[in-house]
Order: sequence, then C-alpha cells, then structure tokens
Amino acid sequence: MDVFSDKSKSISLISMMARIYTHSTITCSTNLGFFRSSHLHLHLRRPIFLRTLALPLTKTQSSCKTWIRRFVAMDSSGTDSAKELHVGLDSTTEEEYATQSKLLQEFMSVPTIDKAWIFNSGSGTQAMVSMSQANLLANKRRKFMLSAHISKEESGNQSVNFHWAPFPIEMTGASAFVPSPSGLKLLVIRNPENESPTKFEIWNSSQLEKEFHIPQKVHGSVYLDGWFEGISWNSDETRVAYVAEEPSLPKPTFDHLGYYKKENSLDKDIGSWKGQGDWEDEWGEAYAGKKQPALFVLDVDSGEVEHIKGVPRSISVGQVVWSPNSKGSTQFLVFAGWLGDKRKLGLKYCYNRPCAIYAIKCTEPKDDSNEAFPIHNLTKSISNGFSPRFSKDGKFLLFLSAKGAVDSGAHCSTESLHKISWPSDGKLPESTNIVDVIEVVNCPEDGCFPGLYVTGLLSDPWLSDGHTLILSSYWRSCRVILSLNLISGEISRVSPNDSDYSWNVLALDGDNIVAVSSSPVSVPEIKYGKKVLDPSRKPSWHWSNIQKPIFKCSEKVTSGLSSLQFKILNVPVSNVSECLTEGAKKPIEAIYVSSSKTKENGKCDPLVVVLHGGPHSVAPCSFSKQLAYLSSIGYSLLIVNYRGSLGFGEDALQSLPGKVGSQDVNDVLSAVDHAVGMGLADPSRITVLGGSHGGFLTTHLIGQAPDKFVAAAARNPVCNIASMVGITDIPDWCFFEAYGDQIHYTEAPSPEDMSLFHQISPISHISKVKTPTLFLLGTMDLRVPISNGFQYVRALQEKGVEVKVLVFPNDNHPLDRPQTDYESFLNIAVWFNKYCKL
Repeated sequence: MDVFSDKSKSISLISMMARIYTHSTITCSTNLGFFRSSHLHLHLRRPIFLRTLALPLTKTQSSCKTWIRRFVAMDSSGTDSAKELHVGLDSTTEEEYATQSKLLQEFMSVPTIDKAWIFNSGSGTQAMVSMSQANLLANKRRKFMLSAHISKEESGNQSVNFHWAPFPIEMTGASAFVPSPSGLKLLVIRNPENESPTKFEIWNSSQLEKEFHIPQKVHGSVYLDGWFEGISWNSDETRVAYVAEEPSLPKPTFDHLGYYKKENSLDKDIGSWKGQGDWEDEWGEAYAGKKQPALFVLDVDSGEVEHIKGVPRSISVGQVVWSPNSKGSTQFLVFAGWLGDKRKLGLKYCYNRPCAIYAIKCTEPKDDSNEAFPIHNLTKSISNGFSPRFSKDGKFLLFLSAKGAVDSGAHCSTESLHKISWPSDGKLPESTNIVDVIEVVNCPEDGCFPGLYVTGLLSDPWLSDGHTLILSSYWRSCRVILSLNLISGEISRVSPNDSDYSWNVLALDGDNIVAVSSSPVSVPEIKYGKKVLDPSRKPSWHWSNIQKPIFKCSEKVTSGLSSLQFKILNVPVSNVSECLTEGAKKPIEAIYVSSSKTKENGKCDPLVVVLHGGPHSVAPCSFSKQLAYLSSIGYSLLIVNYRGSLGFGEDALQSLPGKVGSQDVNDVLSAVDHAVGMGLADPSRITVLGGSHGGFLTTHLIGQAPDKFVAAAARNPVCNIASMVGITDIPDWCFFEAYGDQIHYTEAPSPEDMSLFHQISPISHISKVKTPTLFLLGTMDLRVPISNGFQYVRALQEKGVEVKVLVFPNDNHPLDRPQTDYESFLNIAVWFNKYCKL
C-alpha cells in the first residue's frame, strides 16, 4: 500500500525523516490539513536552537515521497524504529486540529463592517456599506459593497427600514472607493502590486466614465493606511487631492561590465542594472518601502496629475482636505504634516510624533506657471495637530490634537479638540489664534465624560445646524458616540447611556445617525439613530434595529454565541501609594465573558486572561472573532484594561510610565484574584494571552507568578527591552516606559540604561518560569523584531520549559493576515486545551 494513502502515517513519516536528519525532538503542525496546505511546517526543537522548516508540497511532494520511502525502508530493515520517536501530532491531537479548524473557519468568515455612506437623491435615501471578509485561500481580505434603500415611517414608532440589495458586489482589486460630495460619482483607486501604474476610475450611477493610469515616474502607491491617507474631492467635483508615494530618487546604473553609466547616457545596454543608491529612512512598522508621502491633485476631466510643489521633503504629508470654495477667494489644500528631517521614528500606533496642520495654495487647472507657493503652518503654538475638518459654513477649521502624547512621550494619550477661524477672503494671517474646544480630562468624575480618545473624524461629521459635531470615542471599556455643540461646548452621549456595547458612527443621514454596535458575545449590527426633540428642545436619539441583518452568521457561530454572556467588572487596584494622583487610584475594569451554562457541574470553565498591547491602548467591549471563538469552545475570558489604558482619563494613563513590569502586572493579578474571589474562575485552570505589550505582560506574569497560569500564548511579545532598544523602530518607547519621561532618550544607551531595561523586562524573571508557552512571531516585525522573542524562547528551552513556536515569514507586528490570524488562534486553542484538559 502507498504510504501516502493515509494522512496520519504521512505526517508521522515526515516527522521520522526530520528526526533522523536533525537528531532533534520534533513537533509538526499543518495549516488547513496536510494535503490542502501550501506548506507543511516542521518545528525542529533543540536545547538551545529553534527554527521552522517549511517544505512547499506543491513543488517538492515527489521528492518528499522519495525521501520518506527511503526512511520507510530503513525502518523495515530495523535500522531505526518509528515507535521510539516522539511525534508531535498524535492521532488525538490531529483530530482536535481537524475539529477546531472547522469551527474557527466559521468564525473567521464573519465579515467586518468598514465604512458607510449615505446619499440623498430624488429617489430617496440610499446607503452604501463597505465590508470585508477573510479570504483564507488568497491570504487577503475580500472587499465588497452592499447597498440599501432607506425608508422612514413618520408614525409614532419612529421605524426605519433598510431594503437591502439581494447580493453584495465584490470590489475586486480595489484599494479604495471614495464617493463625491454629491454622491453622483464614485472614485475607485487600484494600487499597483509591482511596477505597474496606479489606476483611477470615475464611475457614475450606471457605468464607468473615465479611467486614468498614473505611471510610477509620476508617483507610487496612494496612501490608504489611515495615517497619511487623505483623498478629497473639491466642492465642484472637478479635482481630487490625495497623498501618494513620491518617486524614488535616481539610482546609479551600471553596464554589463560593471562600469558606471552617466545619467544622460543614451546606451541601451541589455545587461545593465540599477545600483542601490543612498539608503532612505522610512516611517517604521507597516511602512516598509514607503519613504516620502507627497501631495498630488488629479484633474477629473483631463486625467492630468499635478505634484504640489512647495512642501519640503522634511515634511511627510497626510489627511488632505480642500478649503471652502468661496467666490473670488484662493483655494488651499489643508493637511497634516509630520517632521522627518532627522530620524523617522515609527509612526504606526504612535500619536506622540510632532505634527502640524499646514495649508498651501492650489493653482487653478489652467495655470501653467508651475509655481511653488509658500507653505503655511497653522498650528505653530501647539505641538500636535491632525484630522483637519472645515465647518459646514467654512468659517472655521477644526482639528484634533494629541499634544499630551507629544509633550509627555506616551505613544498615545487623551486628546483635545481645537478650532481656528478661516478667513473668508482666503488671505491667511501670519499667526493664528487656536481656540480650545475640548481640553484634556485628567481625573473624570464617576460616570462622567473621561476625555477624548477619537483618533479620527468622519469626512463630514456635522449635523444640519452646522455646529453640532458627531464622533466616536472610548469611554472607559466601551466605545460610544458623542455629540459636541461647538457654540455651548456641551458634550452628550448619543449612543444609549445604559448600553455596555461598543458603538461606532459610520455615517450621517441629515440629523440621523447610521452606526454599528457589537459586544464580545454579539456580532456587529447596523443601528439607525433618529433625532428627536424632548420638551426642553434638547436633542436625543431613538435607536432602531435594522430588521434584516446586514449579514448572516453560520448556524455554528450563532449556536456558539447563543449561550454566552458578559459583564464589566470594577476591580479595585492594590498597593495604592499616596504619591499617586486621584485618577490613578480609581478602580480599573475587566470585561468578563462566560457561558450561561458555567458552573452547571459545580466547576467553572477554564479562564483566558486577555491583555491588550500598547500599553496605552484599550480592549473595548466589542466583538472579536478570535476571542468569540475561544469563548464558544468552553473558555471564559477576562479582558483586562489595566492602568495606562485609554478611556479612563489622563492621570490613570500617565501613572504607568516608569512602572511597567510592576504596576501593570499587579493590576492584572488583582483582576485575576478578583475574578477568582467572586467564584468566576477556577484557580487551577487559568491561561494568559497577549500581544506586543500584552505579550510583555504575559511573559512577565509567568515569571512573577509562576504557579498562577497553566499555559500561556504570546504574540510578538516584548521580552527584553535591553536587546530591543537598538533594533526597534520606536527606541524612544523603551526609554519613556522605563523612566517615565523622555529626557533620558538617546540613540546611545548607557550601561545604566541597559541595566534598567533588563531589570524591568520579563527576561529578568526567566529563572522562575515553568509555564508551557506558545510563541507566535512575525519575521517582518519592525516594532518588536523577532530576535527579541527568540532570545526568550531559547532561554526557556535551556531551562527545559515546554515551548512551541510558530514563525510567520511575511507578517509584521499585528500578525493579522488571514492565514496567520487563522493558524495563530487554531494553535492557541489546541495549546490551551492541552493544559486545561478541555
């Protein structure tokens, strides 16, 4: 019988082959099954050395068969015996992979609601919703559009109906779609994957109107990441401003003999090649290959592209919008700009980079002067400004600021909101008066507004009165929708006050709101908030459920979620010192997710302690496909928002820097002990899961509390700040979180710095660790480079601690590519099941 007719025997034989070849202990895992996978991962484990070997089955299957048959012959001759070998995937484990993969795939296929637009025309109100879904086979996200006609009944029940189109339309190859202000045109951008041009398409309601191909010599890919992204139609819909990668600087060319070719050489040597040229700095994590974002304007009629001159290369531009178009006044492009004249420190997730709001005059389409106009810094008196938006009447410019982050050094902090008067004649003054609209909240009163944590605004965030702004912000462990009256300064909560769900505004329909709402135990749903006036003439919103769900979950997902429940726990902090501010002494929160059937047999389900990264981030009370999957297979969750998290006021956030590895660790342990004390967790079956700074906490916890956790999983964890500081894209983070200030930051750390970094790192507790730990590492991670995790892994292996490592060669810090996300949580589930005996 052919050995390949039985899958489990095939895996065992490949394991045996690698065992004989390496004289190492082997664990094998497959992605999507042995014969359906593009790669078979053989994790080769030695006492001090760990690596992952990938064999592409599509290309080497025949040679693998030859090798394995040779080893089969060896085994039958008595030269070696498979029975004497340790095989990582026994039949029971393999069966569990098969079972868990089926359920996880159902959860991974739940779509995500990304954006929405509302259009009002003669035929009524139309909604267009942009969604995405994991495409495991292509390892990408599939993008599609779903449209609906909105009908509103003026009866007392305030009902609203969305009449959805029968099928969504997939936007194949589309990088972005941006409706024009009138809703009569749709811009579709298709970024190139290689040296091909960027494609711009202009669609009307029935067909493609125009298509333009912009070659690489004009610009590279359009920026669509949310930081530099800015695609803006002008008011008469004749031009589009956007941010794209500036063409690379010329590189030296050499002929087939290696001789340098002058730039003006006309020789067409077929053997010539381009040299590397001078190295250019990049903006770190997630920006590999992107060096210089610049401003461009597309003429919709002619297809001509203008590179806006006058912006120095030391400023990286983003978030561009057009100024109001008043008769006789000059029109400007207004944008955020980040200084990168020295070192470009990592920007992704980091709001503490100095940036300003700039304006530059934009030429008329028929102006051939090609003049470079001066650039105006509108926010000289403040260290940070982003997300510029003009009021409906064009009288003032609004913007967000994370000046607290820039001034303190925290990579994210409580934000503020400001406005600037905009001159009606288009003549910008030498200096501008910045008015504070919402200031930083340090210590919020119980139940009161905790400060702004927005990170961005809708392209049109205004109600019809022109002075009421609608936005989403974190409020402790939830995300809420807020309204801000710019005349009175009043801030009110628009999403229901009694809701522990997270709410996010998608679009405005006049004075009404289209939002998405979800919780840890319920998938996202579209909600419609209709504005009503109470007797005091104060606005409030009546929220309606959309009768037909925007997408249908599979029966397995619905069944898995049906018995789940959640609540937000208030956890008193321990070891409170008198030197702490009042805001830092208040209780933290933890989201507890469990099955309603928990303790039916007198026993609690095993608990997964979930820790967010940052540390200045937050785990909101919203739906997570991955965590919902873990809940559905029998785990309770304790999602901890320790001090330092967003949403709790600036005092609590700023209490953590200088105390990482101690205060945050104690907060997590307090939350765990609180849950155990309430009878919500079995102390003998507690696991811990975290990524980035959450991985820092995970590896700290298994060292500082070695008997507390039966298993752990760490995703791209910070394990040793001393070895990270010289290779990360955010070395300033290492100094700030270690010292609590940014005055110590230097590119040349002293021995004293390195000693402190080691002392506050998880690796300083390595001698006490005994918890079996799964590591998930991305090779392309610039934030916490893979060597940081491997140093910790090898130290654990030397101690004999059980370790499993998965390495993803094409992933960076978030580990969020569909196949990576899928394989990560499949292995997390199987790993935890093994030690919780689930």
